[in-house]
Amino acid sequence: MADSKREVERKYEATPETRLPDLTRAAGVSAVVHRGLSELDAVYYDTEDLRLAAASLTLRRRTGGDDAGWHLKIPVSSGVRDEIRAPLTDTLPPDLDALLRSRVRNTRLAPVVRILSARDVHHLLDEDGALLAEVSVDEVLAERLTGKGRGATSAWTELEVELADDGDPALLDAVERRLRKAGVRPSDAPSKLSRALAETAPEKRARKVGKAKPAAAPHTAGAHVLAYVRRQAEALVELDPAVRRDLPDSVHRMRVATRRLRSAFRTYRALLDRTVTDPLREELKWLAAELGADRDQEVLDARLRSHLAAVPTPLLLGPVKARRKLTSVSRRTGSRRRATSVLDTERYLALLDSLDALLVDPPLRPAAARPPRDALPRAVLKDYARLAARVGHALEQPPGEDRDLAMHEARKAAKRVRYAAEAARPALGKPAKRFAKRMKSVQSVLGDHQDSVVTRDALRTLAVQAHGAGESAFTWGLLYGREEAAAGARERELPEVWARASRPGLRAALKG
Repeated sequence: MADSKREVERKYEATPETRLPDLTRAAGVSAVVHRGLSELDAVYYDTEDLRLAAASLTLRRRTGGDDAGWHLKIPVSSGVRDEIRAPLTDTLPPDLDALLRSRVRNTRLAPVVRILSARDVHHLLDEDGALLAEVSVDEVLAERLTGKGRGATSAWTELEVELADDGDPALLDAVERRLRKAGVRPSDAPSKLSRALAETAPEKRARKVGKAKPAAAPHTAGAHVLAYVRRQAEALVELDPAVRRDLPDSVHRMRVATRRLRSAFRTYRALLDRTVTDPLREELKWLAAELGADRDQEVLDARLRSHLAAVPTPLLLGPVKARRKLTSVSRRTGSRRRATSVLDTERYLALLDSLDALLVDPPLRPAAARPPRDALPRAVLKDYARLAARVGHALEQPPGEDRDLAMHEARKAAKRVRYAAEAARPALGKPAKRFAKRMKSVQSVLGDHQDSVVTRDALRTLAVQAHGAGESAFTWGLLYGREEAAAGARERELPEVWARASRPGLRAALKG
């Protein structure tokens, strides 16, 4: 089974003559202990078109040192990566293979670079002898193993400072100040692999290992929509390993990306050919539904926990907390398994391929060539008109099941308008931002109402189960009544929230 470690480090340029300054003068460092030399031999794997490197992912099989094995590094933020480790085997461990599937899909991984490092390690300790950080000076030799540059080599020396587990990032600043005073400067290369690929490339673009030049801003309505679609498609791919690792909020964020894509294809169908986007919308709907079971259970669990925590102890009759937990674990296990298993299906991988194909060869209609300030507001306001009709219909319904259903439909329409405005924001600026914010306020009221509807269904089931087991159902009935009152409050709140959100001035501003 793979293990995960958060890696926080900084890299610096060095030479074979580089000597560490006195780092005990860095705040918090009481001692520097030399840990000796080690020889590391790492082979880095990627696809032929270097998909992992393009996403700043690194996969290596390393021997030597005290952490020999397979290592997958996933970027979190600048200087921060999650390192997933697996035992040293001849072939890629299944756990790491799964985490790469959204990037690699059915493409073969092969060795692309071999890096040999002679590492000189020092530990920075506090006054109690606890490890604060590890400083290493690496003499590196890299060899290209594939492509036109096969056999090309590059050598350099670098210095790394890696924070100890749960260490204070301020220590890195203190150490960097001492290094800079000694003439040591930060490296432009985010990783050894990125530098090796750049310096052994056939075109010899040595030293060009920094950030890529930003793309030019889109100038047509179609280009703006495609930029938005690209961001959401990339989010699906990036969130895949997070969902597999069960990271907080990952399922929710991945599901939101599917919804935003579906909304974009529907809202901007005057710009994109529906014969291409409609099948994609159906596949995205399928994926959202498969992911939804886990997310819905997560939301329900949080809501029930919050409710039970607010109930005075004398009103907690029977083993209510134990029953909630038992039910939650049972349902979450099944929904969790469903959410992760769908990511291994050929249908899911085919959806990712189809999104890539759309972006490579966009199915643009003639209207896509129009200026953004002409085409985008029209599409957003068309969705807004649909929302207005659904809110009006919901407000006309008497309390009960029909109103619940009508408010749920209005909620979905509010999300679509909000996403449409967010997609238009880069082109339309603050008016679109304000419009999206107003639509979010409507969505929030309707969403709270729907959450109450779902929670009441769950509370009724829990009450029936408790009664059947001979337990008191009082507490579940109490919570049911509170949820019913909360839903009524949202229904009474909706007309005012809608009136504020639908002010004519905002629509006029969106039109420009």
